[in-house]
Amino acid sequence: MIICRTQSEWKKEQQVLQDQPGTFALVPTMGALHEGHLTLIREAKQHHARVVVTIFINLYNLGLNEDFDSYPRTEDQDLKLLQREGADVVWLPGVQDLYKEKQMITMNTSPLGDQLCGSKRVGHFDGMATVVMKFLQLVAPDAAYFGKKDAQQLAIIKKMVQDFHIQTTIVGVNTVRDDDGLALSSRNVHLNERERIDAPILYKALMSGVNETAHTSNAQLITKKAIDQLEGSLASIEYVELVTFPNLETVHSLEEGNRYLLAAAVQYERARLIDNIIFTMS
Repeated sequence: MIICRTQSEWKKEQQVLQDQPGTFALVPTMGALHEGHLTLIREAKQHHARVVVTIFINLYNLGLNEDFDSYPRTEDQDLKLLQREGADVVWLPGVQDLYKEKQMITMNTSPLGDQLCGSKRVGHFDGMATVVMKFLQLVAPDAAYFGKKDAQQLAIIKKMVQDFHIQTTIVGVNTVRDDDGLALSSRNVHLNERERIDAPILYKALMSGVNETAHTSNAQLITKKAIDQLEGSLASIEYVELVTFPNLETVHSLEEGNRYLLAAAVQYERARLIDNIIFTMS
């Protein structure tokens, strides 16, 4: 496994990758790797000859109330995991590699980035899309892998790649969960013992909402089913919303055969958790 820490080091390895036969994939991360990230790498390795992983904690990717300094950093452990999983190249760029001067041009993800998580985390998706665009340009992979747990992020990236004619296939990978249903997240480490016991209610509430589609196509009743269950949680509810997928449009009545996203975000004392279910109305 080759480790690059500067853009110049990466450029040398990129040339080697491009000169070799077969395709290569990108798995961009913010570090603090868990089984969800490792699943992305395994999926990428199944379909591509080589896999590049990036680790970069993007200040512009964090919400207004998130502390850049407190974001989990586990570089040594991350590198051991990546070595075990067979990553070919790991690039850990510095801020100066991606933002050489005061940032002047950023991506505008409106309207997709203005709703759901974007309604509270102002600028989050613009920052995310900007750094993903930088990586897609600098790495130029044949494919890039992202988790479906961040379904809004996935929808925005796919739309961005389509609109800007980027020659990279964006692949969404199913959410990885603990045995009790809690979606794996780097932020789960901030849950205290009582909160960790409580947290699986988020996925259970979403499942209750999706199961309600067997009885009604009314979006308001479906979201109410999920909200009613979440109201017994230790967390405060930020939102529960049902939208079309991948266009993220408000919906009032579900139609058979169409894809939808039931998504939610909750706030515990030190951890903000998100989860979702993408489903087809039957």
